[in-house]
Amino acid sequence: MKKENINEIKKGEIIIYKASKGPEIEVKFEQENIWLTQLQIALLFGVNRPAVTKHLNNILKEGELKEKSVSSILEHTASDGKKYKTQFYNLDAIISVGYRVNSVRATQFRIWATKTLKDHLVQGFTINEKRILEAKEKFKELQSSILFLQEKSKNQLLAGQEQEILSLLADYSKTLTLLEQYDKEKVLLQKNGKGKFVLNEKIAFEVIKGIKKDLVEKGEAKEIFGQEYEDKFKAILGNILQTFDKKELYPSIEEKASHLLYFIIKDHPFVDGNKRIASFLFVYYLDKNNYLYKDNNEKKINDNALTALSLLIAVSDRSEKDKLVKIVTNLLSN
Repeated sequence: MKKENINEIKKGEIIIYKASKGPEIEVKFEQENIWLTQLQIALLFGVNRPAVTKHLNNILKEGELKEKSVSSILEHTASDGKKYKTQFYNLDAIISVGYRVNSVRATQFRIWATKTLKDHLVQGFTINEKRILEAKEKFKELQSSILFLQEKSKNQLLAGQEQEILSLLADYSKTLTLLEQYDKEKVLLQKNGKGKFVLNEKIAFEVIKGIKKDLVEKGEAKEIFGQEYEDKFKAILGNILQTFDKKELYPSIEEKASHLLYFIIKDHPFVDGNKRIASFLFVYYLDKNNYLYKDNNEKKINDNALTALSLLIAVSDRSEKDKLVKIVTNLLSN
């Protein structure tokens, strides 16, 4: 007997079976089972086709097997090279016939076929086990983010933001629902959106100028609002747009927006107004890339939630950057 790449068999593939003293037969693997025509079964066991037909009729008549569960019309390439729809019988029917034929060849095939299906079952279990482990990792990731938000909500600067923290928890939980993510790769960072609008230095300072004018008129800001420390803001924009080996380090809208919000709040490039400028540029950038709203026209991150996020970033340690960025990107992808 010989078998070819049993552990790599895929749906619809043909497996070659050859007994030590017998014919070489192309065995069809479909619907997680092995299939043969009546003629192939006859060749397999060294009998004539009428004998196979007789055994199959008796097997079905006696109720040992049900025809719908053991036979199927599949595509078959004939000796003339043309493809025809032909009736095939699965492993249950083949083995049942094999027991009735009761020959050396039948015994050899039963041993081979059982081993083949066993390999597939083991391989299938391994795949499912991997998916279960991935689901567990996603659950741990969700737990970690929830604990992080709960811990930060105790900070004095976040007093009065408890409801928004709860809303963030709920929204973030939705983005990592295990049922939604079960067949996807482990969620570390959302990188779905590809934006055409680029926030360069000239545009950014025009926007900041407009914000300052409006706030000063309302008496909510002073002249030092938006004044840059040396070239710190310019460096942030360069960081967000940086490339390595001609590839952007932050290629998606989610990544650029999240890092823009984080770096402005955390690096304090302006004398005054860092959180307000960061929040406004964050919204402005998303809006320009048509990525600010959900399909139902609600903001992906509403104003109150954005305030809570800004405060979370402000009170966080720098070692927690990746966790915060991941939270923001997942909220934006929702």
